Amino acid sequence: MAITSYPFDSQTVTETDYSRLFREFQSTGVADGVGGGSLSTFADGTGMTVKVASGFAIVRGHAIYSTATEVLPIAASGTSARVDRVVLRLDPATNSITLAVKAGTAGSTTPPALTQTDTGIYELSLARVTVGANVTSISAASVQGERKFIGNTVGGWTTDTRPDTPRLGRLGFNQSTSTWEFWNGSAWSDMAPSVSWSALSGKPTTFTPASHTHLWADLTDKPTTFAPTSHTHDWSQITGEPATFPPATHSHTWSSITSKPTTFPPSSHSHSNYLESGDTISWANGSKKPHANSVSGSGTYYAVWVEGDGTFARNTSSIKFKENVRDYAIDPNDVLKLRPVIYDRKDQLDDDGTVRAGRKDEVGLIAEETEKAGLGWLINYLDGEVDGLRYDLLGVALVPLAQRQARQISDLEARLAELEAKLS
Repeated sequence: MAITSYPFDSQTVTETDYSRLFREFQSTGVADGVGGGSLSTFADGTGMTVKVASGFAIVRGHAIYSTATEVLPIAASGTSARVDRVVLRLDPATNSITLAVKAGTAGSTTPPALTQTDTGIYELSLARVTVGANVTSISAASVQGERKFIGNTVGGWTTDTRPDTPRLGRLGFNQSTSTWEFWNGSAWSDMAPSVSWSALSGKPTTFTPASHTHLWADLTDKPTTFAPTSHTHDWSQITGEPATFPPATHSHTWSSITSKPTTFPPSSHSHSNYLESGDTISWANGSKKPHANSVSGSGTYYAVWVEGDGTFARNTSSIKFKENVRDYAIDPNDVLKLRPVIYDRKDQLDDDGTVRAGRKDEVGLIAEETEKAGLGWLINYLDGEVDGLRYDLLGVALVPLAQRQARQISDLEARLAELEAKLS
């Protein structure tokens, strides 16, 4: 194990030894306030260049001091943008620290990585430079500073003996004010300054009192009497109670009733075989049963029309009820225009003011759309306005469409047979 100690008289100290020793005393970074511009990087839009102000820096135990503003060229970006880096580059092999521009990768927003070895090349970043696609100059907004500043020692002083040329971040204890303060670049600022209540932001407008108690004598507007709390009494303690008690409202089961009659004659009433004034259609012919309810009795079931005056009539189709029969042209394309929809019925207001909710999710057609499609003969009118649809005639409207499709299928089958015959 080799042990090296230095520096001593008549001893050779290498550059590497000195750098290792000095970097323990001071970190790598720019010295603020030394050399004027502190090596700040900027651009002013005059071509593809950036400028680095004068200043002083320490890079891994080595010093660089610039006394003038340096101009660095930026390579053109072409059709893809990139991000470059302006660096101080320490190269022990050439015994120099120089300014350099590291070009980024085209099309990437990530700047190039820094080379930072222990004994070889070491780079300290001063700024990032965004190079837009096809630009011919670098604007001020394209430069973003990345300088790190060297550390400062902590001192102590009075207001009259503060450091004359402090660096950014210099920290010390002011014995005159008994406060810690630091240099913010332009003035000394307290580490924990006093703040007036009026200057505070976000403070609450009211404060909920903490849990506490009050003496009875301190209370105002207290009542003179207090209603008793909920409590009970023994029956023997009650005075003036009644001798008898009428039963409260109650009920009895049928089996507990005695002397009830064995039969009950019906009260006076009547039945009608047909719809009468004031009845509803659901009560027609004395029945609420739907057809699928297997109504007993013989006979034929009929589709029923309700005429405008309320008269019921069978919906007949026999030729014996018809004359002047002739063809009726229906355009199948009109039928194809029909649009099935699902909809909700609007709520209705009855005569007594009761709101009757409309049925939801009904399926059907819109009468006005059917009329516009050229199928006005399917429309019912009431008081001169469109009112309903003859859904029973939709089957008739579909007949010519089915016939046309049947002809098309027959024609396609014939064509297919002909093609198959040619291929065989």
